[in-house]
Amino acid sequence: MKKHVHRVESLIERGLFASRWLMAPMYLGLASALILLLISFMQELVHLFAALPDITQNDMVLGILSLIDLSLAANLLLIVIFSGYENFVSKINTDTHEDNPEWKGSVDFSTLKLKLIASIVAISGIHLLKIFMDVGKTPEHHIRWMIIIHVVFVVSGVFLALMDMIAARTKYFKKK
Repeated sequence: MKKHVHRVESLIERGLFASRWLMAPMYLGLASALILLLISFMQELVHLFAALPDITQNDMVLGILSLIDLSLAANLLLIVIFSGYENFVSKINTDTHEDNPEWKGSVDFSTLKLKLIASIVAISGIHLLKIFMDVGKTPEHHIRWMIIIHVVFVVSGVFLALMDMIAARTKYFKKK
């Protein structure tokens, strides 16, 4: 009877462990989303070059901020793809490749959360800066809401960092 229970338990555990591969198509989908970001980036770049003869300095800065915004989103997407795949599916064996990112393999779930919120704060800050540069065209209540949302992101990031710091200290003192 015990052998039968152990065999069933082992089968369930192997099935659960194998189920991590159900995440792989999601990471492939996120990787394909990089193509969408690249297309959007190129459209914005072409738009900037096309408007170059008549563009104001303010519009140029806004266009460049849009490019930075798209670049940050793409960087964030790569971090999520690499760290999510490595943490939940399988290790990516590129250690011998000369372009292997240093951070690959070292971004755990806690670090991913902090990188995610930091990127969201940066993207939110860029959107807020765009609104400030075009303040005459944006209703006051919209600006107020954008500031509130940005502050919420910043405060959330600080609290996430504090929670991780407290968790790390708790683990440190439990070891002693």
